[in-house]
Amino acid sequence: MAHEMIATEVQGAVALIRLNRPQALNALCDQLMRELGEQLLAYDADPAIGAIVLTGNEKAFAAGADIKEMQGRTYPDVLEDDFIAKWETITRIRKPVIAAVAGFALGGGCELAMMCDIILAADTAKFGQPEINLGVIPGAGGTQRLTRQVGKSKAMEMILSARFMDAAEAERANLVSRVVPAADLLDEAMKLAARIAALSPVAVAIAKLSVNRSYEVTLAEGVRFERSVFMPLFGTADQREGMAAFAEKRKPRFARRA
Repeated sequence: MAHEMIATEVQGAVALIRLNRPQALNALCDQLMRELGEQLLAYDADPAIGAIVLTGNEKAFAAGADIKEMQGRTYPDVLEDDFIAKWETITRIRKPVIAAVAGFALGGGCELAMMCDIILAADTAKFGQPEINLGVIPGAGGTQRLTRQVGKSKAMEMILSARFMDAAEAERANLVSRVVPAADLLDEAMKLAARIAALSPVAVAIAKLSVNRSYEVTLAEGVRFERSVFMPLFGTADQREGMAAFAEKRKPRFARRA
C-alpha cells in the first residue's frame, strides 16, 4: 500500500505509523487522514500486529488541521461532506494505538492524539485547541475528549483562550500517560507497544473495549458490561495459559492469531 503522507514500518508485532508532512508541520489534510485511516484498518486486520504506535517528528505530532484546505469550505460543503467523520477511523480500531507526541499537538493534532488509547509525551510536547482564534471551535471531539481528560475548568480555559499546555502540565492534568525525554520518546513508545503486543490479543482487545465503555455509560452499567466480557475470557486458551504460567512460575506464551 503506497502512501505519500505517512511512513510505516513493522517491528515484530508492533506497527509504527509516522505522519509525514514535515513542510506543513504534519497539518492534517484530507489525503493524510485518508491514508492514515486506510493503514490503521490494514494493521487492525493483520493478526500478526498486536499494537500500533502513531507519531510525527520532533517539531510536531500534528500542528492542526490544514487551514488552507478548509478555508474555502462553506456550511453546505461541510454539512454534506462531513469530512471530520472520516478522521474518526482511529476510534474504530480494536488494537491499542499509542500516540508518541513531540512538539506541537494542536487543534486537530491534539484531537487525533486524544483519539488514541495512550499518549506518551516528549518533554518538548505542547498541546492546545486554538480553533477559537480562527472563529470556530474544535470539531473532531476536542470539546468533549479534552473536558473528559482534564476537567471542565481547564478545558474551558484552553478552548476559550487558546492557551497551550506543556508536557509537564499535561501529565499533571492526566492528558498524557507520562512524559519522557524527547530523545527517548519513540523507544519508550515502541517498548510499551511491544509489551502490550506480547500479551493475550483477546484479553487486550476486551480490556480496551471495557475501558472505553466507561466513558459512555453509568458506573453501574459499566460494571455490568465489564462482568459480561470478563466471564467469557474463562473459555479462552489464553486464560488457561496465563493462569497455568502463573502457577508454574514461568512467563506465559500467548500466541498471535497469525
